[in-house]
Amino acid sequence: MKKATIDLTDCEYIYELHQRIQDALDFPDYYGKNLDAFWDCINRECDVDFVTIVGCESVAEDLKPTVRKILDMFEENKKYWADKNYVFDYEIIS
Repeated sequence: MKKATIDLTDCEYIYELHQRIQDALDFPDYYGKNLDAFWDCINRECDVDFVTIVGCESVAEDLKPTVRKILDMFEENKKYWADKNYVFDYEIIS
């Protein structure tokens, strides 16, 4: 099982948020650093089986809606792969 940790502690900017995700999940260089690109990469390009997400509550206030959407997308991805008998999971540690 391949694991990764995304540390969002004290993240202040949208680019920084996406850069941390890209680095942690080893997304390709062409990652577009937006929610559509996140979905494409988490669903097609990511070979990580388990993701730990740390520091969601400490991100800048204006990033919190984006973080919530990203967490929803993790849940969607988990369900998508479960339907295909593949395990993808995540945990949130604040």
